[in-house]
Amino acid sequence: MFDYLKGIVSKTAPNYVVIDCNGVGYKIYTPNPYKFKEGTTSTAYVYNHIREDENSLYGFISEDERELFLKLIGVKGLGPKMALPILATGSISGIVDAIDRENILYLKKFPKIGDKVAKQIILDLKGKLSSIEYSEESNSSEELVMALEALGYKSADIKSVVTRIDPELTIENQIKEALKLLLK
Repeated sequence: MFDYLKGIVSKTAPNYVVIDCNGVGYKIYTPNPYKFKEGTTSTAYVYNHIREDENSLYGFISEDERELFLKLIGVKGLGPKMALPILATGSISGIVDAIDRENILYLKKFPKIGDKVAKQIILDLKGKLSSIEYSEESNSSEELVMALEALGYKSADIKSVVTRIDPELTIENQIKEALKLLLK
């Protein structure tokens, strides 16, 4: 029904934001509400979750984040209230990498995710998330990926280390750390 809402962020709470769109305040549940700055004009890419007893809006800072959310709620036994904390506590590329590498321990660190659900996520989504791999990474991470590709490393190996590198480091130090991880 809705693709996105653009308006002024009038309230930020621990699990939702209120976006004022021409005098109408929309309560939008979001994984990281503090990415939306109060008093600024923001765009939230939304998913309208409608059930017999519920009509909720879930909003995301990027279309890729929403795309991953939609894939996650398509997994048997995983609803929006379980998928939201996954996106709140994990990076998109980290989650995609964990699913592709069948890293059950990584997935189990999220609230309410046990062995059974983690295995179901992997079963349903492995190999189906390639369209949302690196889009959330910062420019420095993109530079790191290009540098490692230029050095001849494979894409799968690069994906496994990029998520573990601190983006606050200079690009030179990021490359050094990535090479240390790749050589182990």
